Amino acid sequence: MTRYEQSAAKLQEAETYLAGGVASSLRASMKPTPLYVQHAYGARLRDVDQNEYIDYMLAYGPLILGHAHPAFNERMNQALQRGSTYGMQHEGEIELARRLTEVLPCADQVAFSGSGTEAVMLALRLARAYTGKSKIVRFSGHYHGWSDAIFTSFPSPDFIASGGLGDDNTDIAPGTGGQSRNSLQDILLIPWNDPIALEETLTKHHDEIAAVITEPVMCNSGCIAPRTGYMERMRELTARFGIVLIWDEVITGFRLGLGGAHGRFGITPDLVTIGKALGGGIPLSAVAGKQDIMRLIASGKVMHLGTLNGNGLSTAAGIAVIEELAKGNGQAFVHMENTASLLAKEMRSLFKRQGIPAVINQLGPVFHLMFIDRPEVADFDTFNQRDTGLYARFAEEMLKEGILVRPNGLWYVSTAHGEDEVKETLVAVEKVMKRIGQ
Repeated sequence: MTRYEQSAAKLQEAETYLAGGVASSLRASMKPTPLYVQHAYGARLRDVDQNEYIDYMLAYGPLILGHAHPAFNERMNQALQRGSTYGMQHEGEIELARRLTEVLPCADQVAFSGSGTEAVMLALRLARAYTGKSKIVRFSGHYHGWSDAIFTSFPSPDFIASGGLGDDNTDIAPGTGGQSRNSLQDILLIPWNDPIALEETLTKHHDEIAAVITEPVMCNSGCIAPRTGYMERMRELTARFGIVLIWDEVITGFRLGLGGAHGRFGITPDLVTIGKALGGGIPLSAVAGKQDIMRLIASGKVMHLGTLNGNGLSTAAGIAVIEELAKGNGQAFVHMENTASLLAKEMRSLFKRQGIPAVINQLGPVFHLMFIDRPEVADFDTFNQRDTGLYARFAEEMLKEGILVRPNGLWYVSTAHGEDEVKETLVAVEKVMKRIGQ
């Protein structure tokens, strides 16, 4: 039986000094206790109780190369020898910016920041300054960071807060205590994958709307892909009405291909936000987009601040990730997608044989597992009908079998995952589902 005494003891110690005992609220949701890691390499990690796990959480997404990738680590060591940050310019900024403009179809220029939340904040500010308008259209179930101006509440096992609309079904509920409702007064919240709702909203409010911000794939809430023609229609309408189209590719960027989801889908937004996989585990994010919008930073109309923006360590990380993913004409993406597809396919077969209703939505090296008696999950309302309690129990039981998964159902695959990890995972899934069935 897997034991967690040391992790539990360290959490108790941490709670004395660290608010909540963890450094990010998401981490508190792990059951039976948040784990403390001793060592990690490739697709696997070991906790302080000497339990070993295959890791499908991957630090909530950044570790596209897996843990402690040798070439990546060497780049980090070299960067540290030159000094980690200067508060001045250096060649790494130019090199990474150049590479991003080469691989991202929408990118004439880029601006660096430290997290996905910061990148979204900058993108919204650019859109408002460019259009002279203030309102932002966003979609139910999408996540764009936790800043006051965009963080709305929605149900998730990772979040304590839940909801979406206020008591009168018109007021948008903040995502957290301490967040002013007034901060969301410029947000228009509508359902995703609903072209009628989109067209009606943009037609009615286009003279007030600065931007539409969207995840190209609804990764945080079911890995729901856009319906045929939906994103094309969004591009058409935003262009017609002079509205900035922002694709939040903090998850999909450098995961669905070097060109991100917009490169894969062949649609060019005005701005994209990227992060997570771009830094390979080092804090790094960016906004990329059209020169007409990005030049607002150069003119000084939009202030872009950040002590650690574009530091030597983060830019070296971004360059290393792009180089590793580009090797062999992008074979890393083929490997990751094949691994994720095989795992998802075999898991579907296991659930079907055991008579357990489940849906797995998979695109590229990311998928979402849901226990739900539906043939498909293609919208947020259906996603919210999944059995979150059963999945929470599944995740906890999988931990006992040496498989680390996120409590909300989202799985990531890295370049370090392969056939051995798939085989071991499938054995664990079968054991866990038999126990749950009994």
